[in-house]
Amino acid sequence: MFVFRLIVQISLCLAVAACPLSSAVTAASSVSSGTQADPVLKERLELFQRMELVYGIPWPYVAAIDQYERTMQKRSKQEPPQKEPERLTAIDIPPALWCGELNPENDDTDPVSIRFFGGIGADGDGDGKADRTNDMDVLAAMIRFLASYGFQHDDWRIGLWAYYKWDWAVKTITQFAAVYDKYKRLDLDGHHFPIPKRYNYSYHSTWGDPRGWGGRRIHEGTDIFAGYGTPVLSTGYGVIEVVGWNRYGGWRIGMRDMGNVYHYFAHLSSFRKGLKPGDIVEPGEVLGYVGSSGYGKPGTSGKFPPHLHYGMYRDRGYSEWAFDPYPYLKRWERQMYSKKKR
Repeated sequence: MFVFRLIVQISLCLAVAACPLSSAVTAASSVSSGTQADPVLKERLELFQRMELVYGIPWPYVAAIDQYERTMQKRSKQEPPQKEPERLTAIDIPPALWCGELNPENDDTDPVSIRFFGGIGADGDGDGKADRTNDMDVLAAMIRFLASYGFQHDDWRIGLWAYYKWDWAVKTITQFAAVYDKYKRLDLDGHHFPIPKRYNYSYHSTWGDPRGWGGRRIHEGTDIFAGYGTPVLSTGYGVIEVVGWNRYGGWRIGMRDMGNVYHYFAHLSSFRKGLKPGDIVEPGEVLGYVGSSGYGKPGTSGKFPPHLHYGMYRDRGYSEWAFDPYPYLKRWERQMYSKKKR
C-alpha cells in the first residue's frame, strides 16, 4: 500500500509540472513581512504549501478555492453567529458530497464506508478518519476530487465546474489563483482611495439618490467630482474584468478584488494605455482618467460635470448586490492622509 501511494504521489507531481502556476517551494522565500506578521495567515500559507509538497498541486490553486469559499460565507449583520470548529480554512464540503448521497450517516468518518457510498471524503493527515471539519482532510478531499479530472489548467477548470456547477465560481477562483501566484502571499486585502491625494476632489454620500435618465432607478454608488483627466486609481488587489462602454456609465472599468467585491469606475475620459480584462492590479495603480462620458451611445460625453462614479458590488453566488461605498471611501481617504503625515 505504501508503494502504491508513493507511485500515485510521484505521478501527481509529474503530471502537474506543466501547470502554469509556479512552485510554492520557491514562493516560500518571497512571502511578505505583512503575511508573516499575521500568525493565522502564516499558518494557513504553510498548510497550503505543505499540501503542495504532498500532492504536487500549486498552493495558489488551493488558496484561491479557500478564499472563494471564505467570501461566500460572509454573513449579514442580522444573522446570528454560529459556533463552528476552529479551522484555518473555510472550505465546507456538504455532508452528502463528503459521505455519499446514499450514506445513512451524514457524519461518517470511516474512509472505507465513505468510499463505498461514493463520497469524496478523505483522510489527509493519516489518523484513519475522514473528518470534514479537519483542514488537512478537507484539502486532501478537494484536491483529489479536482485531480480526478486531470492536471492541466483547463482540467482544473473542468473540475471546479463539476464541484460548483457555476461558471462564475470557476472564473473567480481562477482569478484569485493568478493574483496569489503573482504576489506569493495571502495578505492582499489592502485598499486605496481612487483619487490621488495631490489632486483636488470633492464628494458626499449620494447612495440611493434618484436617477431619471434611462428610466427610474436609484444611484448605486458615490460620485467623486474632480478635474477632467484626473487619474483614477485601483482601490484594491484584484483582476480587471471589464474595460469598455455602457450607456449609463460611459467609458468604465470593472475590477474584482480578493474579497470578491466588484469595483465599478464609470464616466471615464480614457483608460490607461494597454489596460485590458485579465490584468492584475494593486492598490494605487492608475486605471484610467476622470471624464464625463455616458448617458448615450459610445462616445457621448459632456452631459454632466466631470466626475468618477464609484460603485461596489458583492457576489452572492448567483447574483451581485450593490452596497454603499461611501463609508469605505472615507476610511481609505483617512488612511491615505495618515500615511502622508508619517
